[in-house]
Amino acid sequence: MQPAQGSAGSGSGGSGNRQLKRWGPIIGVVAVVAIGGGVILATRGDDATSAPSTVPATVATAVPTTAAPATTAAAATTVAATTPDSGSAAGTDVLATEVPGTEAPAEITFPMSYSQAVKAGLDGQIDWGSRCDVAKGFIAVPDFFASECYAPFQGDNGGATTPGVTGDEITVVQYQGIANDPIIAYVTDAIKVEDTNAQGAETMKNIVRYYETYYELYGRKIKLITFEGTGITTDEVAARADAARIAEEFKPFVVLGGPALTSAFADELAARKIMCIGCTPGQPPAFYQERDPYVWGLDGSALQKQAHVIEFITKQLAGKNAIHAGDAFVNSPRKFGLLYLESSGASKDLADHFASEMEAAGTPLADVVAYALDPATIQATASQVISKMKADGITTIIFSGDPVAPRDFTKEATAQEYFPEWVVAASVLVDVTAFARTYDQDQWKHAFGVTQLPARTDPQKVGAYALYQWFNGTPPPAKDTIGVIAPNPALLFAVLQGVGPVLTPETFRDALFAADGTKAAISQPYLSYGDKGLWPEPDYQGVDDATAFWWNPTATGADEIRRDGTGMYEYVDGGKCYLPGEWPTVDKAFDPNGAVDIYLTPPPGEEPGDYPSPAG
Repeated sequence: MQPAQGSAGSGSGGSGNRQLKRWGPIIGVVAVVAIGGGVILATRGDDATSAPSTVPATVATAVPTTAAPATTAAAATTVAATTPDSGSAAGTDVLATEVPGTEAPAEITFPMSYSQAVKAGLDGQIDWGSRCDVAKGFIAVPDFFASECYAPFQGDNGGATTPGVTGDEITVVQYQGIANDPIIAYVTDAIKVEDTNAQGAETMKNIVRYYETYYELYGRKIKLITFEGTGITTDEVAARADAARIAEEFKPFVVLGGPALTSAFADELAARKIMCIGCTPGQPPAFYQERDPYVWGLDGSALQKQAHVIEFITKQLAGKNAIHAGDAFVNSPRKFGLLYLESSGASKDLADHFASEMEAAGTPLADVVAYALDPATIQATASQVISKMKADGITTIIFSGDPVAPRDFTKEATAQEYFPEWVVAASVLVDVTAFARTYDQDQWKHAFGVTQLPARTDPQKVGAYALYQWFNGTPPPAKDTIGVIAPNPALLFAVLQGVGPVLTPETFRDALFAADGTKAAISQPYLSYGDKGLWPEPDYQGVDDATAFWWNPTATGADEIRRDGTGMYEYVDGGKCYLPGEWPTVDKAFDPNGAVDIYLTPPPGEEPGDYPSPAG
């Protein structure tokens, strides 16, 4: 365990607390390869409402203003309000500006987005600085999903607000797994990812520098600490020990990342009242509710993925022949089997829930088979599983597992001359072209299903990789894994500037829950948090929508880590996405009409702005 030295970097819900008018970019979905681009969230531009009583009030501060005309400068005065009045949110800094010809002073509150300033008639009085494109009201970066500008802050931010937050710094820990973790290596070696922890740390440092340059942090800088874990990704004991050490030694406000296959790390941090983002595999809704407001994710939850998959299957596949399977099954009614990764008791509970929901929908599963993520036994397991599925006459295998195991299962299926349909059940990274190219292509040409990844765009032009290179003038050191590094800080900084000076886990949650869902796009997922009416419980994870796709074994192009090759996922109807309840009834798998494998230029209306690189 060798943590690096901490250092400061350089330079459809409620109306909320005037927070998060717009925030982003959030970079895609947590993954082990470079995935996704940016998205933005927008709150309603309603008037402020009272924040929870747990949020402390702060002293008021001043905001830099543009020079007033000579005829009005002498008449204008500013009055700092030390407590919010009934029209402003508790804990929000206020600066009242007397405008000649008006009966009452206008108020500048923090946080204040550009659109809020326009609505209040204050936009012309604020010096937005070079980071803001005032013609658009958004920060001047080449990202269609760039954040809205926020009023620059100056003065006293009130000082310390919570552990890990002082008047000058916000302590953030970047968690990294141990080098050469055999389980992670089993996944990344399949697509020859060679990024090191040192490269990941350097990439994160420069990502933080980007956000500090363009995002408003209300007088604070980031104290970034990189921490390398002590156990493999499934080691619960090491995960708890690491969380305890981080809490006791570094006392951070938030931890970014965590062990990929145990919830113990997030559980321990939450028990110590430390927030974490992307720090646990997906958990049931109760896990997050019981640890509110400390644990946050970006990918959709397992139950949310299930809901999409079940709706897709029941509307498009159930009661019909297995027309996408090999010749032996094309005229046979579909008979479904579930093949899933069992990594904990929660895995079996989720599989049982899926089977129950399928039966309730009138499409019972004929087989439910689990496998373990064990490189030493996966080949033997594949032989047994495929033999059983074939003997039971399963025409359609619903796969919910890791991204490497399909290589062994498909190879074995071909060896046994068994060619079923393969339905991808929104499984993380199984829906990534880089991995799918490693599967047996005689099998995977029968693969289709549901993904929560949006239709792909050229990573050299759009997204985390392109934005990093624009800001720094060089490609990211962690060129293959920037997609797993970038999402967590993107969420963090988007919310930080929307919260304002009074930063606590509670105000972080309130801002995130108050935000409406993201702007609709083809090349980006839709994210929302809190109770937006999409799910039965409040949502502590991000992605809500999904799209249909299928595997084209003859298409050529670049994969997610910019490597040219043969075989590409095709997105139905150009990547049109659906929220729960919106799935169509028409099966368009393997229909080339309207399908898109990659947008070499961004979809219409999603083009990034054109700004000079700060790196020259």
